[in-house]
Amino acid sequence: MHSSHPALLTDHYELTMVSAALRDGTADRRCVFEVFTRRLPTGRRYGVVAGTTRLVELLRDFRFDEAEVAFLRDTGVVDEPTARWLADYRFTGDITGYAEGELYFPNSPILTVSGTFAECVLLETLTLSVLNHDSAVAAAAARMVTAARGRTLIEMGARRAQEAAAVAAARAAYLAGFGFTSNLAAGRRYGIPTAGTAAHAFTLLHDDEPAAFASQVAALGRDTTLLVDTYDIAQGIRNAIAVAGPELRAVRIDSGDLSVLAGHSRELLDSLGATETKIIVSGDLDEYAIAALAAEPVDMYGAGTAVVTGSGAPTAGLVYKLVEVDGRPVVKRSEHKATVGGRKTAVRRHKPSGTATEEIVVPQGAPEPRPHDRALQRPYVVNGEPVDDLPTLAESREHLRQCLISIPWEGLKLSAGDPTIPVIVQA
Repeated sequence: MHSSHPALLTDHYELTMVSAALRDGTADRRCVFEVFTRRLPTGRRYGVVAGTTRLVELLRDFRFDEAEVAFLRDTGVVDEPTARWLADYRFTGDITGYAEGELYFPNSPILTVSGTFAECVLLETLTLSVLNHDSAVAAAAARMVTAARGRTLIEMGARRAQEAAAVAAARAAYLAGFGFTSNLAAGRRYGIPTAGTAAHAFTLLHDDEPAAFASQVAALGRDTTLLVDTYDIAQGIRNAIAVAGPELRAVRIDSGDLSVLAGHSRELLDSLGATETKIIVSGDLDEYAIAALAAEPVDMYGAGTAVVTGSGAPTAGLVYKLVEVDGRPVVKRSEHKATVGGRKTAVRRHKPSGTATEEIVVPQGAPEPRPHDRALQRPYVVNGEPVDDLPTLAESREHLRQCLISIPWEGLKLSAGDPTIPVIVQA
């Protein structure tokens, strides 16, 4: 999603630490870094892990080429010994983490990066850039999927995001259960089904609305969606059916009081014999607006700005912290930012019925196994090489669907509440 050569996503201060560590001899100490959040966005009851596989793919090309090393040396960011070290940089450590599509909560150790201090600390910015963005989008999208109650969602937020982030957002939204994206780059790269229709500009281009509709139907057939709210919605629907016939696949409404308009549109379509023509609504929809339309005759939703910006929480608030040095737990004691030292193992506990009850996290060991426990961490990178069985996007999508089935029903409510599953960090 970033450039094909992502090494300069490294932050300046990371290279400052590497330079100093190389000089004082601590760069090769064996370290463990951990990604977690201290809190969920206000009112949220769960987070969704997304972007891990994308991160692993970016690591394949995490190298400093000759021009990049020269830039860092010539601008004084690094000294000559550090420049030589960067020229040979390869990540040779291990990465384990929660599966993509897994739910997480405050203090869930969703990613663990281990290796030498220098090689691991260089990955902080890249790791947090990918996971904070993708997890924020996936969590917002998952809430929208729940609110839609089985109706299809189309991701259409590319115009509200940075161009590379738009492709990543489409992937995260699809992972969360969206059915389509309008982003063709995401469709090509990740195999996500694409969908879209003409905009108001196409209608305005033509001398009148029927001419615009006739042109679109002539090019695409009746299995298309006509945008009917450029002028008058009721007349737009009449024009659409007059041109395409009652076999028209769908109409889209992009403005106005969608709750009222959906009902009136359904009645009008039915009166014109277009009983199978679907109604798609769009226009600044978030999970709350989608939930408010639950009782209306809406068949599909198009979500843009809200989904690609995390619906008010554009970052997941994840941090990347050192928790172990040479097998010794280390902790940060800053007020409100304290950490728990040591490499951690996590399991999710369930009732016999399959309902999740709590998450157990154990530093420097493993939880005592119980029936219905599910281990949460899996390998992603071993000795610098990605594992062979990285989850596919389809598998991650299904994993999240199963996770949302497993949490208590109150965890799916859109109202503000505490995290659905308590995370118990055992001593």
